[in-house]
Amino acid sequence: MSDQQTLEQKVQEVIDKEIRPFIEMDGGSIRFVEMKDAVVYVELAGACGTCPSAAMTLKGGVERILKRRFPEIEGVEMARSGPMFM
Repeated sequence: MSDQQTLEQKVQEVIDKEIRPFIEMDGGSIRFVEMKDAVVYVELAGACGTCPSAAMTLKGGVERILKRRFPEIEGVEMARSGPMFM
């Protein structure tokens, strides 16, 4: 298993176990899509999909947590392709 795959698994675990529960408390959901060149791509859905504060949640919450935990991550962005998940 490569270092990239290991990092992706760790990032996905933090999203699933530490970040998702807080987002779900507000009626939203988050899903790890992929990681490219030290940037994590996620999808926000549910209440987060239409919330005007979604960008703040993404940068001020998700990105801050992941960058603190994994210094090699340069940023977190919304995934742009594909249908939104349920």
